[in-house]
Amino acid sequence: MNRDWIATAATLSAALPYLQRYNDAVVVIKLGGHAMSSDQAMEDFARDVVLMRQVGVNPVIVHGGGPMINEMLDRLAITSDFVNGKRVTDQATVEVVEMVLSGRVNKWIVNAINQQGGRAAGLSGKDANLMVCDQDAPELGLVGTPAEVDTHVLTKLFEANIIPVIAPLGTGRQGETLNVNGDTAAGAVAAALKADRLLLLTDVPGVMDADKTVLTDLTTQQVQDMTRDGVIAGGMIPKTQTCLDALAGGVRAAVILDGRAPNACLLELFTDHGAGSIIRAAR
Repeated sequence: MNRDWIATAATLSAALPYLQRYNDAVVVIKLGGHAMSSDQAMEDFARDVVLMRQVGVNPVIVHGGGPMINEMLDRLAITSDFVNGKRVTDQATVEVVEMVLSGRVNKWIVNAINQQGGRAAGLSGKDANLMVCDQDAPELGLVGTPAEVDTHVLTKLFEANIIPVIAPLGTGRQGETLNVNGDTAAGAVAAALKADRLLLLTDVPGVMDADKTVLTDLTTQQVQDMTRDGVIAGGMIPKTQTCLDALAGGVRAAVILDGRAPNACLLELFTDHGAGSIIRAAR
């Protein structure tokens, strides 16, 4: 008998406890980085998401799209101001952000999932008041943080076996469109759904200690200590803070995941190997 067949059968058999564990679980995935780098990478990601739905998981995709936004701003010759390294989002910029995220990027992901045999529906945080946001620092313009997340539309999509794909835009208190950081949006949605897992796809192996060794299992206290000591620094700070906020909001565990690894989401959910750093509330 073909050894590859035997290995495949053994892999499926070993996955059974994990398939049972995540049956009917909600898993929120922040999609960005390598997984959005090409049509092939998107196809691979979409196939994994469809498999997750097929075996009983309720995946929710929240996506970014910064490089595509920058490309369109350049094409339209719209210049941006920056405050402390953060882009100021004026009315012209937020119109481009909405056009790119809710249009080009969102429908690219939806189509990829549908082409793999799934059923996906695209929406933004503006739809059905999914994300009502408070405006951040006034000097940053039309940038917001979710204050209220109404998950009713998401649960209805779960019931219909449809995978939600969410663009990170929200509605302000006065009805204005606000740009929302993708990680922040994913964490807020995960907390509102009391998700079993929040997966943040990144282009790094995970959270590293002072010796640059990836730490595969962390508590909230360890993350706080490492941040205080400067071991967690730079761009990893907002990602780990998103995880801590999600855990405080009721998410069971959050994972900073190496999205460059083939089948990263499947490895994390359905094997004991994992593909990044899982953060749990202190045990």
